[in-house]
Amino acid sequence: MDDAPASGGDASCDGGGSCGGPDDACTRRRLLANAVLASGAVATGGAVLYPLARFLLPPEVAEAAVASVVAGRVEDFPRNSGRNFKMGSKRGLLVRLANGEFRAFSAKCTHLSCTVQYRPDTKNIWCACHNGIFDLTGKNVAGPPPRPLEAFTANVRGDEIVVSRAH
Repeated sequence: MDDAPASGGDASCDGGGSCGGPDDACTRRRLLANAVLASGAVATGGAVLYPLARFLLPPEVAEAAVASVVAGRVEDFPRNSGRNFKMGSKRGLLVRLANGEFRAFSAKCTHLSCTVQYRPDTKNIWCACHNGIFDLTGKNVAGPPPRPLEAFTANVRGDEIVVSRAH
């Protein structure tokens, strides 16, 4: 007579690693313990990494679609001058030409998104970062910028200059 329990019987794990067959309680217990430990490790990792990622990554900011803004007053712009202004969360550039006409553009260089400025000495729009040059129509004429600046519409209403997105 054999004293060994039958497979799937009431064999118990004695802690020494000598369990019966693959269907015994010891293997199921070990599998359940590993699953609990793994899920605990994943939960702990998530609890640590999620706040860290939220801290390091900037939040998504929904930008209000700003169609037009008052960029300034006419008397604030002498002839042959330019100034940056805010258009929602983006920057724009308003230029008053020598003949008194106003022109407005996105102040974001088309090369690497640096801020452009008006240079009255050369009468062009200049990106100081990589020496990109745009003419007064926004066309790229020198340097690395691959495209013209985005043009806006500038209108004088009373004594204010209203800049609108060109659609």
